[in-house]
Amino acid sequence: MNNNGALVISLDFELLWGIFDKVKPEEKMRYFKSTRLVIPQILEIFKNYEISCTWAVVGMLFNKDWAEWENNKPKILPDYTDRKLSAYDFGESFRKSDNSEMMCFAPELIRKIAATPFQEIGTHTYSHYYCLEKGQTLGAFRDDLETSVSLAKHFNIDLKSLVFPRNQFNEEYLQVCRELGILNVRSNPKNWYWKDTTNNSLKNKIFRTGDAYIGPKNKAYKHSDLVKDKNELMAQKASRLFRPYSPHRVLNNLKVIRIKDEMSEAAKNNKIYHLWWHPHNFGNFPEESLSDLIEIMEHFKFCQKKYDFRSEHMMNVYSSYT
Repeated sequence: MNNNGALVISLDFELLWGIFDKVKPEEKMRYFKSTRLVIPQILEIFKNYEISCTWAVVGMLFNKDWAEWENNKPKILPDYTDRKLSAYDFGESFRKSDNSEMMCFAPELIRKIAATPFQEIGTHTYSHYYCLEKGQTLGAFRDDLETSVSLAKHFNIDLKSLVFPRNQFNEEYLQVCRELGILNVRSNPKNWYWKDTTNNSLKNKIFRTGDAYIGPKNKAYKHSDLVKDKNELMAQKASRLFRPYSPHRVLNNLKVIRIKDEMSEAAKNNKIYHLWWHPHNFGNFPEESLSDLIEIMEHFKFCQKKYDFRSEHMMNVYSSYT
């Protein structure tokens, strides 16, 4: 077991599949064009700073077009009570729209990630599957995850790490994860406002957002918190969501300072600090977002030099700390 502190990064790579039920897709064309351009730049930064990262990829992104998407549908589709959550219902209605494939498929970007040093490709399920919504079932989840595992193998990728969409962590599904080769899942911070991620009350939203700027900072955790369950599967807690760039400079500076302070605390005390975000969070202010990322990476290099702080992706953690 390596007891040095570590920065762990995981990214929820989903494009439109992660937010189709919350936006007007036709208004997001420029946003996702920007996202597609910024991903190679994130990879270049990670390469230059020798940063490991787990990219939790929505499996539908492996398809090259709508014909493949149709051909790769699982046998059992999710039957959510709230039908607007269904990626399949959405896809059927959106597939004839202009530029829809640009917002929904990205095999070339997946290959670029796989070819970049220090990167792990994990899964965000196949259809951005909601594991705590009414109507979801274990059988539908199994078919969904099997589809992601199968498609990844065509890219010579073995999926070992999973991030539950919208952080809907469901312990009942861990056995299925392990049976399909998953060894790690990302779990939620211990704060009360992260325990029920289906609860989007105003109070929860205020605390989740405000937590990025003010309040308790100690988000890192000890190596002893990394425990395998009976299925030899490890849950790795997220520490901090790297929120999108804010044009309100004071708030944005507070956010970056908070992350750097927490990283320093983890490095000094040999703890793990797990940072996560969505690549599309850089879509609106790409230059500013990349500048913030570089500032955080520079601080990582400082911590690495002074405290022997490490950079790990989720599978590295599984291998190094067990």
